[in-house]
Amino acid sequence: LADYQNAIQLMQQGKYEKARAAFEKLSRDAPPEIQERVRVYITVCDRNCASSSLDFDTPEEQYDYAVSLLNAGSWEEARDQFEAILTSTPKADFAHYGMAVLSSMTGQAEEALEHLSHAIALNPANRIQARSDPDFVDMADDPRFTELLYPELG
Repeated sequence: LADYQNAIQLMQQGKYEKARAAFEKLSRDAPPEIQERVRVYITVCDRNCASSSLDFDTPEEQYDYAVSLLNAGSWEEARDQFEAILTSTPKADFAHYGMAVLSSMTGQAEEALEHLSHAIALNPANRIQARSDPDFVDMADDPRFTELLYPELG
């Protein structure tokens, strides 16, 4: 029963591939009273997996989606989207900025500084934006962060 509830929860979270794998495992051992439901859920997962391949017209559109994932706390999925943007468009300053925010929020200071540095090098306006961005609050005490944002003080 706990495995069934876990599979349902994965499906509700939109993790259809993981949910499908959990339902597949259940389908072998599930009691007869939930066998049909498990088969239905496998079909639902299959449909959602097929329709979840996302196509974006522009890197900016994909970035907006990545930010929505970030705001929802889906950090790994957001990371995947930012990385996909950077693979196709390495000079996308906004994607470096997004990765910097994500890295800051997940406690990865080195990675945050690296991406923020790239974002600023590609578009100096990112320095001004980062100065007032509350997503970098965890970085405020890092002297390297201060040096990056306020080079005139050095």
